[in-house]
Amino acid sequence: MKLTPTMHRCVLHWGEMASRWGVSRSVAQIHALLFMAPSPLTADEIAATLNIARSNVSVSIKELQAWDLVGVTHQLGDRRDYFQARKDIWEVLTMIMDGRKKREIDPTVQMLRECSADAKKDHDTPEQVKQRISDMLEFLEEVSGWYDQIRAMPRPTLLKLMRMGTKVAKVVT
Repeated sequence: MKLTPTMHRCVLHWGEMASRWGVSRSVAQIHALLFMAPSPLTADEIAATLNIARSNVSVSIKELQAWDLVGVTHQLGDRRDYFQARKDIWEVLTMIMDGRKKREIDPTVQMLRECSADAKKDHDTPEQVKQRISDMLEFLEEVSGWYDQIRAMPRPTLLKLMRMGTKVAKVVT
């Protein structure tokens, strides 16, 4: 696949941003390429377009599939796997946020619940530390609950809410 200068810039930037978020640059670049590609691509086409090792493409594709961002498809008469990304940006960002919540927030909430319960029986941990653990747990439970509610909203409603911006504050204050 031939990348235009604009596509090239987007692929590079997506990779740079992802590396700041702790995601492999090549995983993100492959995702950006597949997101922009007009049709599914084979692993060899991905490797050639991005000038990365075929083995790196395979590992990266598996990670993207684990995040449910990329799927595999087949073509009649061709035994190769073709890969395509979700094209709906709302779905893409929702899958990323869901994945991060599942991998980062949920385990942290569980750990804080356990630490909070343990701290009640622990006489050596200073009260300030116990309170900080409790405060962190309360905050993350609130954020998690809020996210679950927002996630359940229909897209048009969520879009209206987003467009309201700070006007929402006037309603609740």
